[in-house]
Amino acid sequence: MRQILVNGRVFDGETILDGQAVVLDGAIVAAVLPASDAPHDAERVDLQGGLLAPGFIDVQVNGGGGVLFNDTPTVEGIRAIAEAHRRFGTTGLLPTLISDQWPVMTQAAEAVAAALAEGVPGVRGVHFEGPYLNVERKGVHNAQVIRAVDPEALALFASGRLGQVVVTLAPERVAPAFIEDLVAAGVKVCAGHTAATYEQVRRGLEAGITGFTHLFNAMSPLTSREPGVVGAALEDTDSWCGLIADGHHVHDAALKVAIAAKAPGRMMLVTDAMPSVGAAIKRFELGGQEIVVADGRCATPEGRLAGSDLDMAGAVRHSIRHLGLPPAEALRMAALYPAAFLGLEGRLGRIAADFDADLVLLDDDLQVRETWIGGNANSRR
Repeated sequence: MRQILVNGRVFDGETILDGQAVVLDGAIVAAVLPASDAPHDAERVDLQGGLLAPGFIDVQVNGGGGVLFNDTPTVEGIRAIAEAHRRFGTTGLLPTLISDQWPVMTQAAEAVAAALAEGVPGVRGVHFEGPYLNVERKGVHNAQVIRAVDPEALALFASGRLGQVVVTLAPERVAPAFIEDLVAAGVKVCAGHTAATYEQVRRGLEAGITGFTHLFNAMSPLTSREPGVVGAALEDTDSWCGLIADGHHVHDAALKVAIAAKAPGRMMLVTDAMPSVGAAIKRFELGGQEIVVADGRCATPEGRLAGSDLDMAGAVRHSIRHLGLPPAEALRMAALYPAAFLGLEGRLGRIAADFDADLVLLDDDLQVRETWIGGNANSRR
């Protein structure tokens, strides 16, 4: 079905444009052209002055809608998580499995493969955050399941049925050859939950690491004589860093410094979202621990952070209001840069001819009014 989206501003991935119309032909953007040239042989959708932007892409989503992926590694669980995040502008995501036992990992993989085969809207792959981590930087991950690489891990991650696969690991805890094998199989490897030295991270980067999971959190810090993981991440010009911009995980000043230091286009917003996002009940269990959400902060009874209550639209707003980023850059960090990290920049992250019709409509306060996934609208107006 052809649609013509009119009467709005259009952020095409680079520039905010006025007086333009976006033509959708089924699941694809057919054209962006002056509104006066828009064809009349299709359904016209009035954007009512809103800002149309590329749909947000979140590469770290542990849960949403009351569902934790680890506890519900099923197609139904994935669908509930994706639907919850779609309300906040996320049109592409990777369900993220926190460190767990091998049977849960295989169940999660089967669920993602089935969700992709069924075309569950928004699902682009899977993120395995662990279990090949460093217990010294485990955060709320269960120390009892953090372990050496399972013999079947490469076959699971590289099965070819899981879409875009991201694996977070501690480079000092795995052999460089394992990273090389993952990268050769098309897996995106990130360093995270790691106590690595600068030199160990550099070896991991040389082996093929291309990302850093939630920069600053659960990793060795930048100091004057030991740059650590943070220093290696900011120095490297080719890798991407995920940032949790919620005012709780990282001080805003530290985020500003990191964004200024990192090569342009290599910082992306992530949520690290938990089941509370999009749910009325703001408490849940994680590995037998009760996690309570208060003032937007997910924490254990001892006060340890446990993921976030953040959504992508909230991350965009925080980046603009508290980090001082131009709206266009914040929107790129939510769509174009994660698309590039996943190798999908030829299909996602822009509003342009032949790109997927994954879109978000925002009001003047950057609240989500509507989303499209594959050209199908899900109105909140």
